[in-house]
Amino acid sequence: MILITKYLIPKGFVGITLFPFILLKKKDLKDDKVLVNHEKIHLKQQAELLLIFFFIFYSLEWILKFLRHKNGYLAYKNLSFEREAYQNENNFNYIKNRKFWAFIKYF
Repeated sequence: MILITKYLIPKGFVGITLFPFILLKKKDLKDDKVLVNHEKIHLKQQAELLLIFFFIFYSLEWILKFLRHKNGYLAYKNLSFEREAYQNENNFNYIKNRKFWAFIKYF
């Protein structure tokens, strides 16, 4: 389910996923198929890790990547969850063919 809310989206981002919702900053972003597909990949990741473990792993990996890169944005872009989503956001069949815990190969 896609919800529009400019207040819950962190500065510098246009959308986030909090299972079972995709939150977008503006209504017209619902038409951005690549963005929505990217967020759907995160829905799948969150469901596989029962949401809480997704956020635990996401946070721990971000801390480790931040210590390595000394840059929050670089840490974010190098997270396994984000790498999987960015590299497959243009493949609209990816979710159908995606293997369980596919994000692991992006570590």
